[in-house]
Amino acid sequence: MAGPDGDRLSSSRQASLGVDLAQILTTHFARLERALEVLPDQDLWWRPHADCLSVGTILLHLEGNLRQWILAGLGGIEDERQRSQEFDGQPVGNSIELLGRLADTQNQAAALIAAIPERDLQQQRTIQGSEVSTQDAILHVVEHFSWHVGQAVWIAKARAGEAHGLAFYDDDQLG
Repeated sequence: MAGPDGDRLSSSRQASLGVDLAQILTTHFARLERALEVLPDQDLWWRPHADCLSVGTILLHLEGNLRQWILAGLGGIEDERQRSQEFDGQPVGNSIELLGRLADTQNQAAALIAAIPERDLQQQRTIQGSEVSTQDAILHVVEHFSWHVGQAVWIAKARAGEAHGLAFYDDDQLG
C-alpha cells in the first residue's frame, strides 16, 4: 500500500490496523471484566425478559463468536461451535469460569489479529457460510464484541444499583 508520498509503507506500519483492532478488542474485554466486578453473582443469568440475553449468555456467545470468526475463520483451527447452545439459557458455570474461558480465547484472537499483515486484509474467507474478507471478519468481531459488552455493562449497572461506579469510558480504571 502506498503512502501519501508514494513510498511503500513499512511492514510495521502495515500491521498497525491489526494491532489497533486487537487493542480495541482488548480494551472492550477489560470493560467487560470491570462490569463483572460489580455484577452481583446471583445476577449472572438474570435477563430483563425472555427476548434478552443474560451476562452469562453474553460471555458464552462472545467466546463462541471469537472462536468461530477469528480462531477458526482466520487462524485455521477446527470450527466446533455449537451456536444454539450459547442461547439455550441454561446456567453452565460461574462468572470466574466463563470469564476465564473468554479471556483465553480473547487473548488468542487479539494476538492473531495483531499479527495479520495489511496485505492479507482483503483475502477472502468463508465464515458461517458467508464469503468475507479478513478485514470484514475482524471488523465484524470487534463491533459485535463492543455491542455485547455494552449490553453486559447495562445489566451490571441495573443490577448493581446506583452505586455501580461504572462508566463505559472509564479507561483509567481498567486493569
